[in-house]
Amino acid sequence: MVYWTKFQFVKWQVTLAATEQGLCYVGLADDSEQCMFDWCYKKFGKVEMVKGANRLATYANEIAKYLSGVQTDFIDLPIDRQGTPFQLQVWHALQEIPYGDTVSYSVIANSIGKPSAVRAVASAIGNNPLLLVIPCHRVVGKDGSLSGYRDGKEVKAQLHQLENSSKTIG
Repeated sequence: MVYWTKFQFVKWQVTLAATEQGLCYVGLADDSEQCMFDWCYKKFGKVEMVKGANRLATYANEIAKYLSGVQTDFIDLPIDRQGTPFQLQVWHALQEIPYGDTVSYSVIANSIGKPSAVRAVASAIGNNPLLLVIPCHRVVGKDGSLSGYRDGKEVKAQLHQLENSSKTIG
């Protein structure tokens, strides 16, 4: 069983999904609801999807805090990471990137001991279902440019702006 909800927070359209083990999907784009259903089908097969904002209130509150500029690492949230061992290794490395900082794909590849696996690292980052919680938006091109982001480069730019303004204030 997968519980899900969708809510608007300021300018952000947020879609969340969680299993009994924890949060498994965060999306920020207008089409994130359909993307979430597609992702759940791919990961879990035919599974009962239950819309339930109450069950996801803790997750929604933490996401809303982050989107309002409160620095958080989501460390206390139960998370159900659904990925290959390599993806999990990459995603763990992403969680080590400090709030407001950015690193390149090659830095992540080096940090997991696989310096020649930059493309595989980029693919693992692109498959991250837990936007914000696993902060793939903090990964940029080698030249510092914004590279791809599941919910669009504009969203990635807005997240950078959010973290940089919060870091400056706080």
